[in-house]
Amino acid sequence: MGKKVLVLGLAKSGFNAAKLLKRLGADVTVSDVQPLDKNPEARELQVAGFKVITGEQTPELLDAGYDLMIKNPGIPYDVPVVQRAQALHLPILGEMELASEVNEAELVAVTGSNGKTTTTTMIQKMLDRDRSAGHAKYAGNIGIPASKVAQEVTKDDTLVVEISSFMLVATTTFHPHIAVLTNIFSNHLDYHKTRANYVAAKMKITANQTAADYFVVNFDNPEWRELSQQSRAQVVPFSRLDVTEEGAYEKDGVLYFKDEAIMPADEVKVPGDHNIENALAAIAVAKLKGVGTAAIKAVLRNFGGVRHRTQFVLEAEGRQYYNDSKATDMEATEMALKGFKAPVVLLAGGLDRGYTFEKMIPAFKDHVKAIILFGQTAKLLAQTAKDAGIATIKMTENVETAVPLAYQLSAPGDIVLLSPANASWDQYPNFEVRGDLFIKAVEKLTGKQEEV
Repeated sequence: MGKKVLVLGLAKSGFNAAKLLKRLGADVTVSDVQPLDKNPEARELQVAGFKVITGEQTPELLDAGYDLMIKNPGIPYDVPVVQRAQALHLPILGEMELASEVNEAELVAVTGSNGKTTTTTMIQKMLDRDRSAGHAKYAGNIGIPASKVAQEVTKDDTLVVEISSFMLVATTTFHPHIAVLTNIFSNHLDYHKTRANYVAAKMKITANQTAADYFVVNFDNPEWRELSQQSRAQVVPFSRLDVTEEGAYEKDGVLYFKDEAIMPADEVKVPGDHNIENALAAIAVAKLKGVGTAAIKAVLRNFGGVRHRTQFVLEAEGRQYYNDSKATDMEATEMALKGFKAPVVLLAGGLDRGYTFEKMIPAFKDHVKAIILFGQTAKLLAQTAKDAGIATIKMTENVETAVPLAYQLSAPGDIVLLSPANASWDQYPNFEVRGDLFIKAVEKLTGKQEEV
């Protein structure tokens, strides 16, 4: 490679990008805002011989003269050092682009506002089942750096990547054989500034596709249908609401691909209409790759969900426990509640961001029999629950103390659901810790182990 490269921002993606660049022969400098004594990735790279700069990332960083910047996706484009790089016409790429350039495996990429992780996981499981050669692996925004996995896969494998809008902005040559768009709402406008910019970032997933490729798109919204016309790839629709005989769809409670019935929708293990959409997208990809119907059914009947995302934990004494700690906003909790037909004992609460919860009243009325609340928003949610007519409203200290209460308030046939509708930072470092503690509390209560 022989280029002088600045890796701006570490974490997993920057750390692995730096290692890959050095392997390719680049002269690599890494910069991260975290001080060295609190930055294990930076220390490890320094020991390995990398030039490491920690602390404030000022425009003067670029005085050393670089040929290329690899930018962490979480760093906005309006920070001064990135603005100077743009003014200098310094190429700015992301770790995903770097990974795709060394990847030998066939590439499947998934983006969207919601459902990316679940869809990516479903696809990987389907493509990895009953294959005659190689493996299907996942990477990207799902939490596994693509630059690490890209070095491990071969031409016999399939690499399924979850790619966010932050990652897509920094792509120029990224070219998946199959691209999937689950949906587009209005997210991350603090980063992208306008919805038009956000949509344009998402559509970069298909920018380099050709007529030999496939673009799998949710057709349940007119905007998404229209956006699909921008692609040069073969468009393969999926729809929960309409029959789309060129792709995957639900009809009379059965999931189809083209004219083939795949399975009843109610046999998909993860609950909710949104997960039917995710399943349809995965079915479309699997069928394009020649996966048999039996393998598809086996995955969808047994896949209990991605950890912390309406994840089935276990069943005990007739009660089903679900961990939806990733539900850090009202919309996610509403979606989770609508996925259940049985009565729900809901565990909710968390960081107070200054808003109220009146819009949750319909979902509470239709689905919640009892609610247990904790964290900064407990009193606000209690008022909403009262307005929704929920008779049983309990306050408790945290998610761990909420679990025994949930058992007492539930009956066989009920759902016990952690879906907080709030961020976790008032009590926990992140939603993962909150969800893990919920699972441990359920295991302690029931004497059973989480199903995986």
